[in-house]
Amino acid sequence: MNLHGKRIILASGSPRRRELLKGLDIDFTVDTGNSFTESVPEGTPYDQVPVLMSEGKSAGFHRPLEDNEILITADTMVILPPSEGRGGEILGKPRDAEDAARMLRDLSGRKHHVTTAVTIRSNALKDTFTATTEVWFKPLSEDEISYYIDTYKPFDKAGAYAIQEWIGHIGITRIEGSYFNVVGFPVQRVWEHLQAFL
Repeated sequence: MNLHGKRIILASGSPRRRELLKGLDIDFTVDTGNSFTESVPEGTPYDQVPVLMSEGKSAGFHRPLEDNEILITADTMVILPPSEGRGGEILGKPRDAEDAARMLRDLSGRKHHVTTAVTIRSNALKDTFTATTEVWFKPLSEDEISYYIDTYKPFDKAGAYAIQEWIGHIGITRIEGSYFNVVGFPVQRVWEHLQAFL
């Protein structure tokens, strides 16, 4: 695709985001240099946390942008919505196998949200947007949970799962919204919003 002389920088170490951005047939470089420290002010609504993280990563990029550069940052979170008297909960990356099992038990038989915030920034313009996908899991057995954790070791994945792996194949009964957003990058929306920068 013709980028009209613009250079796109993906400020993410996620191999899944790199692969999905490649699917747009645009040239880009990866640069993860960043001074941003992830922290969330107390009382922040849980659905606003990805926005804070994405914009923080953009602002914390390690150098000023040149006039022909476009920076893309993103943050994806798995969110259990409020239910049965419980408040909303963000499921981050599990600390260990026990924590991963707890998260998968929480997801079992329930609907959850996957929200990605993306910030696209140049010297002239900044645009942050979010994409949310609703995901339903069937009730998962303890054997299924243990097999997935032991075999796939999903410790680098928010919510302790990846939709494109075994647990997604056997456990997810329905999604509403972008599949690619659940993988980690809502590429159709990225393409749409990128047009304003080219």
